[in-house]
Parts: sequence; C-alpha cells; structure tokens
Amino acid sequence: MNILVINCGSSSLKYQLIDMENEEVLAKGLVERIGIEGSRVKHTTTGKEEVIIEEPMPDHRKALELVLNALVDTNYGAIESMDEIGAVGHRVVHGGEKFANSVLIDDAVMEALNDCIELAPLHNPPNIMGIEACKELMPNTPMVGVFDTAFHQTIPMSNYIYPLPYELYEKYGIRKYGFHGTSHKYVSQRAAEMLDKPIEELNIVTCHLGNGASVCAVQGGKSIETSMGFTPLEGLAMGTRSGDVDPAVIPFIMEKEGLTFDEVNEMLNKKSGVLGISGISSDFRDLEEAAANGNKRAKLALELFCNRVKKYIGAYAALMCNIDALVFTAGIGENSISIREQICDDLECINIKLDKELNQVRGEEAILNKDLTSTSILVIPTNEELMIARDTLELVEK
Repeated sequence: MNILVINCGSSSLKYQLIDMENEEVLAKGLVERIGIEGSRVKHTTTGKEEVIIEEPMPDHRKALELVLNALVDTNYGAIESMDEIGAVGHRVVHGGEKFANSVLIDDAVMEALNDCIELAPLHNPPNIMGIEACKELMPNTPMVGVFDTAFHQTIPMSNYIYPLPYELYEKYGIRKYGFHGTSHKYVSQRAAEMLDKPIEELNIVTCHLGNGASVCAVQGGKSIETSMGFTPLEGLAMGTRSGDVDPAVIPFIMEKEGLTFDEVNEMLNKKSGVLGISGISSDFRDLEEAAANGNKRAKLALELFCNRVKKYIGAYAALMCNIDALVFTAGIGENSISIREQICDDLECINIKLDKELNQVRGEEAILNKDLTSTSILVIPTNEELMIARDTLELVEK
C-alpha cells in the first residue's frame, strides 16, 4: 500500500508518498508561501530531477490539489492514478488528553481536534485545514491523525501535573503534554532494533535536538517524562525559545520594560534561547563558527544549551535508575560532533562514555562507543514521516 504523509503548517506543506511494502519514498516535496504571493511547489519523484511548480495558492485546498496533480503527472509523477494512494497520514501537533494513539479520522475526531485549538492555536488550525482539504479532494480515502503529543500520554500523573491549584487542571487541562512524540517514538524503537534488544527491557533517553529541542525518558518503550510541557516553550534552551525560566521573571520584565504580556510572550518564544544569549543567530552552525573565532557570548550560548541537555539526561537517569541507551537525533543531534561531545563530557559518573573517534559522523546511524559495559550512545536520523506512515498502515489494515 502507498501512504501519503501530509504535514501542514500555516503557510507551508510538506509531503511524502511512501510504498509501505518496502518503506521506500516514491516522492516528496514542499509547498511554500500558501496564501502569499510567490507560492510554489518543490516536487521530487525518486530517480527524477526536482520540479518547481509556481502557481497562486490562496489556500491549503489549492496547495493539495497541486500536490496530487504532481504525484500523477505523466512526466514527473510517481503513480498513474489517485487510486494508488491507499490512505493519508496527517501530522497533528496537539491531541490534548483525548488521543493517546493515532486514530482514523471521522466527524467525532474532527470535533475533538477543534476543541484542542486553544492548546495549540498556531499549529492545530493549519493541521485541520490540511485534513479538511484532503477529505474534500479524496473523499473515499481513509485519513489518519498522528499526534505529536500522543506518545507522551503514558507519562504518569505525578510527572505531568503542575504544582498549581488542582482545579486549574480540571477546568482547563493545564498540565505537561510534551511534543516531538513521533520523533521520540521512532528513534527509541530504532535504537532497540540497532542494539538487537527488546524495547520492553530498555531504559532509553532520546535527545531531539534541533531549533526546537526536547529530551524524553523512554522506559520499556513508553514515554514516562519529557522536557517540553504545556507548550513547546518549557524545557531546554532552544534556538529562539527560552526554555525553563523562573515564572516571576515575566511580571518583572513587564514592569521594568513597560511591555505587555503578548510582547513578553513573543520575547520568550522568538527572541530568547541561544539567539538571545549570543545576539548572533539561532543557527547552531553560526554559533559554533563564532565560538571558534573567540566570540564569548556564542560560546556561552552553546555551553548553556549543552548544560541544559546534560541536566535532563542526569535527571532521567535518576528517574529510571540507569540508562541503557542515549540517542541523539534531529538537525543538531544528528550533525553536530562538538555538541554531542560537549553534552557527554563529564557524564562518566552515570556510565556515559563517548568514543571521540566513533563520534566523527554526521547525518547517519552510528553507535558512538566501543565499551559494551557502558550506556550505548547512538546517532539515529529521525524519520517522523515513516512513523506516521507506519501508524497509518496499521490502523487502515485493522
């Protein structure tokens, strides 16, 4: 069966068509500037050259129409007809407490997704628009929702509840939800495969380190704690997000700087993190280059980031008593040799011993230590699209 994976943003859309018999990507692409002048589709069918389709796209329906036309095009398409698409898997950022697993989308699910908009006002609306457009264009094709938050629904209440008046949780669902769940699920399962051990017997810490970053404790294949919280702002310092700060800082800044809450919220989400510390960039490659050239603030930003990751790894080691595997994934985790090394430095006390020679890898699967008695350290490129496709296939076949 061929599965089409859709990931809708507010003005963009990423897609992959995957043949699930061999999990081969038949085609993939990116739609940019939906609803904005200059919209275009970058489409690539495996084995053929990239094609750029420039055409006005006022909404997600038109964008998906162009994607589907590209997939069946006689010159650069990957399939002969729409009938060859067995199902569509949609990435949905927030499922709240309603969804602990991926689900076949029906009217009740759509209603529940709309109820979750207030929890993810920037992300869920475009996800919903993508689903509605697909249902209109492909009314007889099964649709599946795969949620970033679902993997973390196994976190115990004592780990997800906030120490606030309990009625705020009851009334508004204020609690830790966690994000990057599809990525954490994929790499933890892949780690067990690489180590040739049952995931049910492993304690794994997965580090999804990109411009947005989170750490997850996976015990027996289930998430039991993660660094992101009610929103993706909690946890690690990130590209532009502050991560953990004392809540009292917010009213203090508002008073001293004469800012509104919305302005401080924008500061915490878009002007903080390593960008805020360095004053240079949110791109870690720029920071590593600047730090190598003697920029002290860039060096400080990298040290702060690595220390935050290290702190969470240590906390999760204590939570699970030991770590069998430490996994690095996403843009920074997969590609930054120096950041992986800096994170692992001085963690011998919890049996993490990085081999610096084996660490000389970028963007490919690898095991970074020879000492079989210590925690296995792995680099695993994440594949959220494949995880979405697997969940979609499983549900449709049922």
